[in-house]
Amino acid sequence: MTTFNTVLNKPNNGLTFSHISQHQTQAWRGSLDYIAFEQNAIKQKLLTLEKPCHIVKIAGNIGVTNDGYLTPANNGASEQAELLISLPALELQQFGDRSFLSTYNVKYAYMTGAMAGGIASEEMVIALGKQQLLGSFGAGGLPPERLETAIQNIQTALPNGPYAFNLIHSPNEPAIERRAVELYLKYGVTTVEASAFLDLTPNIVYYRIAGLSLNSNHQIEIKNKVIAKISRREVATKFMQPPPEKMVKELLAQGLITELQANLASKVSMADDITVEADSGGHTDNRPLVCLLPSIISLRDEIQGKYNYEKPIRVGVAGGIGTPESALAAFMMGAAYIVTGSINQSCIESGACEYTKKLLAQAEMADMMMAPAADMFEMGVKLQVLKRGTMFPMRAQKLYELYRSYDSIEDIPQAEREKLEKQIFRKTIAEVWEGTAAYLSQKNPEKLGKAVNNPKLKMALIFRWYLGLSSRWSSSGEKGREVDYQIWCGPAMGSFNDWVKGSYLAAPQNRHVVDVANHIMLGTAFLYRIQNLKFQGLQLPSFYSQYQPLNSKLEM
Repeated sequence: MTTFNTVLNKPNNGLTFSHISQHQTQAWRGSLDYIAFEQNAIKQKLLTLEKPCHIVKIAGNIGVTNDGYLTPANNGASEQAELLISLPALELQQFGDRSFLSTYNVKYAYMTGAMAGGIASEEMVIALGKQQLLGSFGAGGLPPERLETAIQNIQTALPNGPYAFNLIHSPNEPAIERRAVELYLKYGVTTVEASAFLDLTPNIVYYRIAGLSLNSNHQIEIKNKVIAKISRREVATKFMQPPPEKMVKELLAQGLITELQANLASKVSMADDITVEADSGGHTDNRPLVCLLPSIISLRDEIQGKYNYEKPIRVGVAGGIGTPESALAAFMMGAAYIVTGSINQSCIESGACEYTKKLLAQAEMADMMMAPAADMFEMGVKLQVLKRGTMFPMRAQKLYELYRSYDSIEDIPQAEREKLEKQIFRKTIAEVWEGTAAYLSQKNPEKLGKAVNNPKLKMALIFRWYLGLSSRWSSSGEKGREVDYQIWCGPAMGSFNDWVKGSYLAAPQNRHVVDVANHIMLGTAFLYRIQNLKFQGLQLPSFYSQYQPLNSKLEM
């Protein structure tokens, strides 16, 4: 017979139990000395994830223990301790897709995304890799020689990985994208994080196919792994399908791939992993995670049904992941892994300067806005940046408005040009163009030639001088330019700051990227245990339901 039981008298520790109870099939056996009834002791038992968690009631009081064992119930005979709920031990490796762990040889289904300009630095990738966590180096916007140095540094420190390098789509400078691929192939970089792609390019296709081979069992080996960061279904579709046949034929004709690799290309997807990028820092479509992730998972299942890949594509998430709550939400929606971004920028290992890290540590969720992107300025593409403590987003928007309104620098009214020179450039327009032309003559003489005869393009390049340097000023800590720092940041930064308020992680000088990862994953598992207890009828005050970092560095 089923009865409704409710504990009416609330005990001192605040735990109550309410559920539809049925005859217990199990009983708890063990020493009563190991049952916690006091608040702090109970929370410590709940946090002991590597052991089972038993909720018992003795003389009307509810307690928690990690010890003892379960036996079959004694057929209705009275027990000294009534077992209310029992949960098994919980490992952090249980979250996400286990194949992500084995594919990249990591201990968590967790990675840090690339932040361009080396903000996701060698130090960050190496620190993570030494603890068997995957980090992606921020190669975007770096010259080839700087990227080559980073590859050498990371491979020396992590000869067996894990590590990844970013391959950012460069529609205006395809040669830079191609050079990055050539370096990755030259040095045997076997994992790239592809980002900002609007469509597949021969460069990313070349990287993917160049790593295909057959093993001794005639099974396809995919040496070059691709983690594609997307926010649109149409782009996700391209990465979930095999490489385009036309591009494969062109690469074969150029002698860049073999006949075997060309044949194998039709049997593999372009990416091993798809990172669904929700509302994030930098390039973003500001998509809500709860809408976007289910849509892309459904798309993956549809495409898997069509191509029947031997290893189905995994779907992870990025954007908005800055607390255990957001991480747990992502995993519960089916994410194979999670990717953190903005929050790592405020860590010690980040390539951002100390001033920028302090601004980030003070940021709240509403302190972000969209601003024109330097790399796709003419296309009107925007990225999300920090607005607190900097004038960059407003000044960048002003430049784009002028670009839209006029066909050349000379068409801009004299008063507006003077404002540009005094307030934004702090140089004459002639000096800005002189520096821009000198740079292009070395790096992209073809574009310089076009700009000489195209006033609109020349104006865009002058404006991009400011947009490009502002992010470098934020990394280098350019004195006197603090109000112009371009700081890529999403709302996760604000939620992270709220979460760590009052803990040792509130201060940026205490934020280590591995420590942050450990706390997020441990907090995720803890909150999962708490929700399981709630689902089974245990009512817990908020004291038990909150995970905050301890006031010391977490060792895992």
